[in-house]
Amino acid sequence: MLMEEMTGKPKRIILHLDMDSFYASVEMRENPELIGNPVVIGADPKNGSGRGVVSTCSYEARAFGIRSAMPISQAFVLCPHAIFLPPHIPRYVDASGEVMTLLKSHGFPFQQVSIDEAFLDVSTLENYPRATNFANRIRNDIRTQLRLTCSIGIAPTKLVAKIASDVNKPDGLTVVEPGNLLPFLGPMTVRKIPGVGKKAEAELFELGIRTIRDLAEYDIQILIARFGRSAIALQGITSGIDDDIVEERDGVKSVSRETTFPEDTNDEPVLTATIDALALDVCRNLADEALRCRTITVKVRYTGFVTRTKARTLPHYTDNASTVRSCALSLLRDIFDGRPIRLLGIRLSSFEKHDTRQMILNV
Repeated sequence: MLMEEMTGKPKRIILHLDMDSFYASVEMRENPELIGNPVVIGADPKNGSGRGVVSTCSYEARAFGIRSAMPISQAFVLCPHAIFLPPHIPRYVDASGEVMTLLKSHGFPFQQVSIDEAFLDVSTLENYPRATNFANRIRNDIRTQLRLTCSIGIAPTKLVAKIASDVNKPDGLTVVEPGNLLPFLGPMTVRKIPGVGKKAEAELFELGIRTIRDLAEYDIQILIARFGRSAIALQGITSGIDDDIVEERDGVKSVSRETTFPEDTNDEPVLTATIDALALDVCRNLADEALRCRTITVKVRYTGFVTRTKARTLPHYTDNASTVRSCALSLLRDIFDGRPIRLLGIRLSSFEKHDTRQMILNV
C-alpha cells in the first residue's frame, strides 16, 4: 500500500522534464548545419593533445563512445571528425530561460533544479492519462516553439519521475503509475538512484544489493545500522514514500542553483565553466525578481557526500553576473582541495529590491 493510501493524502502526479543534450542542441538550433553531426562541447582538443574534458555532446557523438567528463583528448581519438565547440554559456542560459518560462506559464507548482531540468506537480490533473496528454503537449510546444527536444518522466514522486525521464532519451516520455513502481524500478542497478555514487554503490554491493529490487527486499534494520536513518528514505522510494514537494524557491530569502556532474570531476576548466553557468543563471533570477544580493555562497559536494560551503558578504549590493562569478570562483578556490567533485552550487542571499535606493533618495 502506498504512503498516500495509508495516510489519506491525495495521490501525487509529478512531472520531471530534462532537456536532451542541452548545450549541443542549443548549438544546433543556432547553426542548423550542425544537425546530424557529432558535436562535442568542451575544451579545445588540439588534435588530440588538448587538456580538459567534454562538457556534453550530441547523441551522434555518443554513438562513438564519447560521454560527458571524458578527457577531450580521448574524445578526439574516438571521433577526430567531430565538430568541437567551446561552451557558450550565456546562450545556454537564455535558452534555459525560454524553457522555464514556458513551463511556468501553465500555472502548476514549479521547481527548476538545474539549467536544463525542472519539476511540475500536476496532481490537479487527477489521473495519469491527463498528465500524459499534458506532457505530450509540453514536448510538442518545446519542439515547435523553441526548436529543442526534451524527455519527460511522470511518477508519484520526484525521485522516480527523475529516473523515468532518463529512460527513453531523446525526445521520450515514460509514465510510472503507482502500482507499477517496483516492476519499473526493480531491475535497475542501485546506481540509477540519484545521489547513489560509486562509494555508496560499492557499500551496497558488499551487502549483496545490486538492484533496486534487492534494496527494496533487504532488512531495513541492517541498512539503518550501516547507513543511518537515511536508509529509510532510500528504501522507501520503491513504495512511493517521498515527502519532497515541488516548490519554487523563495526569491525573498535566497536564489540558488546547483549541478550534479554525470561523473565526479576535479577538472578545473569544467568547474570554472560550471561556475560561469550557475552565476549567469542565478543572476537571471535576480533580474526576474528585481533584486540585488550581498551574500554569495558556494557549495561543493565531494565524492562520498562530504559537503563544504563557504560564503562571502560583499560591501555593496549587486546583480552583476561578472561580480557574482568572480566571487564564486574565489570561494571555490578557497574550499577546493583537489578531490573529485560530485555537485557544485551557488546561492545568493541578503537582498534588496532594485528600487530601494531610489525610493530613499526621493524621500
